[in-house]
Amino acid sequence: MLLRKRSLGLSLLGLLLMACAPQASKVPAKVPASVPAKTPAASAPAAAPVVYAPLPYLSAAPIRTFAKAEQVIVPGKQYRAVLKTSKGDITIDLNAAGSPVAVNNFVFLALNRFYDGTRFHRVIDGFMAQGGDPQSADLSKKAAWGTGGPGYQFSYEVNNKLRFNSAGVLGMARSQSPDSQGSQFFITLTDADFLSGQYTVFGKVSAGQDALAKLTRTASGNDTPLPSAVADTLQSVTILASK
Repeated sequence: MLLRKRSLGLSLLGLLLMACAPQASKVPAKVPASVPAKTPAASAPAAAPVVYAPLPYLSAAPIRTFAKAEQVIVPGKQYRAVLKTSKGDITIDLNAAGSPVAVNNFVFLALNRFYDGTRFHRVIDGFMAQGGDPQSADLSKKAAWGTGGPGYQFSYEVNNKLRFNSAGVLGMARSQSPDSQGSQFFITLTDADFLSGQYTVFGKVSAGQDALAKLTRTASGNDTPLPSAVADTLQSVTILASK
């Protein structure tokens, strides 16, 4: 799966937006006696925190090939993934409302231990960390890392107004075809808003940004492989759902 970065020159371009505030209207020096003073609006009660519980795995050992992703998420529930890596845990809040197909796919694969033992095979300094290729669990297949999938493909979801505008955004990797998503994903290491509208956003890191930042870079900023780099392992993925 390919994920290309714009040239540094283009990524540094920006637009300076200037807005003129409307001129304030004159306010009477005295408020008419007939107008009662406004009482402060009552503050809304704080929302109760979401309580999550881990979902049971669907298999005892990793399953790497499927005909399709079965429907496993429930509409209205919130989902969270805890990625246990060799550099620490990364917790991601999945956006099932914005990208239900991608979230269901990720949850389905994770519950079947698909990602256990795979590696972050492509970590580009100053850009993103990519993983999810089942072939990356096998060191003897290193030459083919980045080309594997779950045995099926599905289309991207880009009409949800979700953006890659900060570090820690979770997206689906794909080749040139919009219908080529499978199991591979990436997490941005910095603002990568130029990817918005081209790749599916389906989650955001909520804890463990320090572990994400520690992942071993396997390529330089211009995507040149670093031969001596040892890719970090994604040991397991735990899925939690709101009660």
